[in-house]
Amino acid sequence: MPKSGFVAIVGRPNVGKSTLLNALLGEKIAIISHKPQTTRKKALAIKTTKNAQVVFVDTPGVHRPRTKLGEYMNKVVSETITDVDAAILIVDATKEINENEEKIISELSSKKIPTILAINKIDLIKKEMLLPLIDKYQKLMDFVAIIPISAKLNDNVGALWEETLKLMPEGPFYYPEDQLTDANIREICAEIVREKTLRLLEDEVPHGIMVEIEEMKEGDRLVRIFANIYCEKASHKAIIIGKNGEMLKKIGTYAREDMEKFLEKKVYLELWVKVKDDWRNKSNLLKSFGFEG
Repeated sequence: MPKSGFVAIVGRPNVGKSTLLNALLGEKIAIISHKPQTTRKKALAIKTTKNAQVVFVDTPGVHRPRTKLGEYMNKVVSETITDVDAAILIVDATKEINENEEKIISELSSKKIPTILAINKIDLIKKEMLLPLIDKYQKLMDFVAIIPISAKLNDNVGALWEETLKLMPEGPFYYPEDQLTDANIREICAEIVREKTLRLLEDEVPHGIMVEIEEMKEGDRLVRIFANIYCEKASHKAIIIGKNGEMLKKIGTYAREDMEKFLEKKVYLELWVKVKDDWRNKSNLLKSFGFEG
């Protein structure tokens, strides 16, 4: 009988959840940025082997919300860990335990979710710092396993995968064996544009950025994509466009390259920048952008 199940990847912002997800799958599924709160919605990533299928649920980082979008993101995490077979709590080895991690651990414990602790970024600390850190976390929760990893370097990710498999119940596969994600093509292309924007822009801009694919026309050899980059201030719009439009051109060039690899076709990409004042606090706009509830 094959094994199959759902595993939530949880943690505070910027600990490497999306990097770990990509490392576990061996494919780039989630966008990565050094900026916190990159992941905003729950996203499914599916790893299938001959005898097992694990559906990883990538979640937003748990943080102290300052906007309605932030409240939505925290709610997504709480709802996700209610409906999974197991969880991977990923923490940053270079950071002290904070209230956000304590909140996650409390929820996981109260819901009795079998949890693996993945201590990430071990390549950035001295080895003698690891055991005291493990001891601190062991006092907070009875983890199924504690595995030091470097998701970026793919160090010990295989051991984490093996521990995850042990927690999966017997059951049929939920998805076709060749499916990697539940995201549709438009969503993936929008995330590609957002990733390039996050990587290239100033620190004060990215939190207020949203990308929406307005139109997609697919031909035999060429895909035409028209996308809007939304921001919250006119000053941010000027930064995104850049002097003589150079920044927007750069975003478009990098995004198009990734889209062509993903779609395996030539891409014509047209980007527009629009201002939606304080959209992260407006329920109607959040709903239109797919942040339900």
